Formats: sequence, structure tokens, C-alpha cells
Amino acid sequence: MNTNQKIAHTFLTSRLRQLLVAVLSVTFGISMYVFMNSFMAGVNDQQSEITFTSMPHIKIYNELPAEVKPILPQPKDDNTALIVNSARNIRYTEGIKNADAIKDKISKFDQITGVTTQLNQNIFIRNGVSKANATLSGINTVSENLMFKTSEYLVEGDLFDLDKRSDGIIMGTLLAQNIGVGMDDNVVVTTSDGISKSFKVIGLIETGAISADKSRALVSIQTARQLFSKNKSYATEVMVNIKDYNTAVTMANEIAKLTDFKVEPWQQGNSQLDSANVLRDILAIAVSLTILIVAGFGIYNIMNMTVNEKIKEISILKAMGFNGKDVIEIFLTQSVVIGLIGGFTGLILGRIIVRIVDNIPFKIATLSTLPVAYNPTDYILAFFFGILITFLAGYLPARKASKVDPVEIIRG
Repeated sequence: MNTNQKIAHTFLTSRLRQLLVAVLSVTFGISMYVFMNSFMAGVNDQQSEITFTSMPHIKIYNELPAEVKPILPQPKDDNTALIVNSARNIRYTEGIKNADAIKDKISKFDQITGVTTQLNQNIFIRNGVSKANATLSGINTVSENLMFKTSEYLVEGDLFDLDKRSDGIIMGTLLAQNIGVGMDDNVVVTTSDGISKSFKVIGLIETGAISADKSRALVSIQTARQLFSKNKSYATEVMVNIKDYNTAVTMANEIAKLTDFKVEPWQQGNSQLDSANVLRDILAIAVSLTILIVAGFGIYNIMNMTVNEKIKEISILKAMGFNGKDVIEIFLTQSVVIGLIGGFTGLILGRIIVRIVDNIPFKIATLSTLPVAYNPTDYILAFFFGILITFLAGYLPARKASKVDPVEIIRG
């Protein structure tokens, strides 16, 4: 150590209680920064995981035209009146008749992690006198499970039994409860065209998304095509998952060049989810930075008190030939040492807190403990902000000390 650092070491160790308080304030601030950001990131990740249990990152479907095409051409002269009553927006083709061709095209993108097809239709589902509206989803069990991990959300039954039984149906737990059925019970599905078929409940699924658990039933896509009299490559939606769901808009624009069907990223229909994630992140950062700033004020007060207490020593040092830069170095060294010690202990304490929270029981949907995320970026930023704030908190008193006039102090 040089002379300035030795003096800084003497100042620090002469008041161990003040040093301990300053270190603890930094430790607490950094640990809370780590905890808040880890917890909020875990909540966001879990919310996204629950949402994407049935919703893809990108959806391709046949959209109803927004504009009604004119039935008759406009008259060429002003003497002819054109009146059309009850113009209808008619879609002559429904769904996607050759969904397999679209799957083959888009599967060539490296960013895509999964593609599946679904046949979704609104139905009535009945158990005796109990009846409910529901959405029947015909799924390809293998690709569906790869994309959405559907089998992990089954509380009873086996997802792949749908391929073995053409009369098998898997129901959301809330939907089954609503019409009073359980495993191995029979239900009757009625389509909008009046076609009815009896199914046996071979599974119950609970994703944690109430809207899906309350209204969704699953059958194999082959069974759904037979029920609705569709061809073997028919689907109402082609669903796509990509490596980073935040880039869905860019990827959707690329896929749109390959097809005339509507290509919709998840942000278009679920902007509230994206907004909620952003707001939670902002809240976590704001709270944690506020804690760090409060810790910075504590360090500033301690360093300011140290300057006032050591004013005579500072005057003697300057009288002996130490200049203002030397004095700034002495006090900045103290604040940086406090920041480093508090930073490392804060990271350790933050990690311990996150691990404790990760083991707190919290049973809802697929969760068994409170959600947290272990992002190295949070630890790096916490340490960086901690050092920055302690540096600023030490610089102001150091600058004040550098301007001390030794003659006036010694005379006083």
C-alpha cells in the first residue's frame, strides 16, 4: 500500500462500528436488489410459462376479411342509383386445408423450436342435464407435447391415450367440475352443425390458466377431423414456438412472406401480458435502486462525519505537503473499500435470500414453491450499482475535505 492507502486504512479501522454500519447498509441494499429482481424475473417467467401452456409464440390462421367486397360494381354515371341491403362479409374457405405444407415451409427456420397444428371449434359438451360451452381442440399429441409440455399438466390420465382411443377426451379440471364429470365418465359433444358424439373422459388437465381450464377439451386431431368432416391435412391454426418469444414480431414478419394466411405474433393479441411484465420489471428496478440510494445516503453521512472528525488530521496532512488529490484519494479509498466489502457480502446474502424464497411452499397450478430466477446479470448489475453509489457517496465528502485550508484550521 502507498502512503495514502495506509492513511485510509488507519481512518477505517479507527472507527470499526461506523465501518460495520456502512458495510451493512451496502450489504442490505445489494441483497435486496438481487432478491427483488430475481423474484420479479421468476414471476414473469412463470406467468409467461403458464400463458404459453396453450398459446404459441406465433399463430397462423385464416382470417375473416376486414372489408366487405362490393357485390355490384359502382355505376359509371351519376343517373344510376346503387342500393345494396344487408351486405355480408362472406368467407368462402374456412381454416387451412393444407396445413402440412405450411409446416414444412416454416420448419426450415433455425429460430423455430416447434410447430404443431390444431383444429379448434366451439362446441356444447353435456353430461345428462348439465351442459356447458367449450372449445374442442384437436391436437397432434407428439408435437403438442414438445411445444407446450402438455403431459406435465395432466393431473390424471395419459396424454398419449388420445392416439389409442378415438372416443377419448381430456378435459380441463374446471370444465369437468362445472358439468360434474370425472375420470371414465361419458360426455356428449355437440357441434354447431348439430352433430353429436359420445366421448369417455380419459384425462384431466390443469394448466393454471383459468380461462383454458374452464373451457378447453382435447381430442386427437384425427378424431376432430372426422367429427367436423374435414380432410386429413385440415387445421384451423398452425402454431409456432421460437427460441426467444420476445422476437416473435420479427419472426412473424419473416413467416408472413411464405404464406397468404394471417401470421400473428403473441404480442398482438396479448399486449396486456407484455405490459404487465414490463411494469413488474420497472417496479423491481425502481424499488431496488431506491434501497441502494438510501444506503448511499447513509454512507455519505458516515463519510461526512469522518471528514468533520478528522479535520485536524487533514489540516496537518496538507501542512506537511499532501495536496487536494491526495486527500480525495484517501477518502475515496475508504468509500470504495466499504463498497467492495458490502458488495461481496451483499451478493452472498442476496443469494441466500433467493435460495430461501425458492424453497418456500407455494402450491398453485404447477408451482410447488415461490418462483425465482437465477440471472447472472442481476448479480453483476447489483455489484456495479453498489460500487457506483458508494463511490459517489464518498466523492462529495472527499471533495469537501480536499478544499480544507490548513492555516484556518490550525489557527482555530
